[in-house]
Amino acid sequence: MFEKSSYSNDQNRGLSVKKEESLWEIIKVVVQALLIAVVVRTLLFQPFNIPSGSLVPTLLVGDYLFVSKYSYGFSKYSIPFSPNIFSGRILGAAPKRGDVAVFKYPVDVSQDYVKRVIGLPGDKIQMIEGELFINGAKVERKLIASESKDVGAGLTDQFATYEETLPNGVKHLIQIKKNDQDPSMNTTPPLVVPADSFFMMGDNRDNSSDSRVWGPVPLENFVGRAEVIFMSYKLQPGHERENLTEPAWQFWRWPSTMRWNRLFTFVR
Repeated sequence: MFEKSSYSNDQNRGLSVKKEESLWEIIKVVVQALLIAVVVRTLLFQPFNIPSGSLVPTLLVGDYLFVSKYSYGFSKYSIPFSPNIFSGRILGAAPKRGDVAVFKYPVDVSQDYVKRVIGLPGDKIQMIEGELFINGAKVERKLIASESKDVGAGLTDQFATYEETLPNGVKHLIQIKKNDQDPSMNTTPPLVVPADSFFMMGDNRDNSSDSRVWGPVPLENFVGRAEVIFMSYKLQPGHERENLTEPAWQFWRWPSTMRWNRLFTFVR
């Protein structure tokens, strides 16, 4: 009887050790996975979603995109929670004119903004009656379409879509609202972009709070360059003005709410 009890106790201890080893293995796998996720998010790619229409028609409300963190090097804002452990950028590379970039809002760095790089350090930027001027030269644009669009609540507005060509040859689409344009946004005093700063604008020119309002963005504030749209959801019917999209977690509604034609398209 004694030998049987001793064997049983040894067997129980063996099972307990195995359970502890299994638990430890699970903990190690979880920690390793978290470390890999942090490294990828900090050094390589970070997902963002688009909550507003300031970059229509390039980016739509409900788009989800990957941003390359390495494109402009790394600052404290590249790290989760933005710890103040260093200033400036490591392995820094300047954003190029025409890039669609994510950056920390200069007025409140807790917020992420996405806009297009329009002005480089030393450039003189000005809007005159809705036309963009860079260093005294009007930026070329070509009318692509003029149409009436549903803006929600049974209302429509008239919009014009142009192909704009920046001085370095980058072409992209912009949207102009034909009525009720804000004079303060469409005619601005000339501004010379300071060193190590960039002038950012939305492609939806009459519905974008950007450098015309809050000034240039310091290089240190840049998080990364928008690369590819990996998911996109339609707006909820009747909620266009509130920019409310269908919930992403309702996967059973994906067939009807997903913008399939936007999946895995590059941001230009």
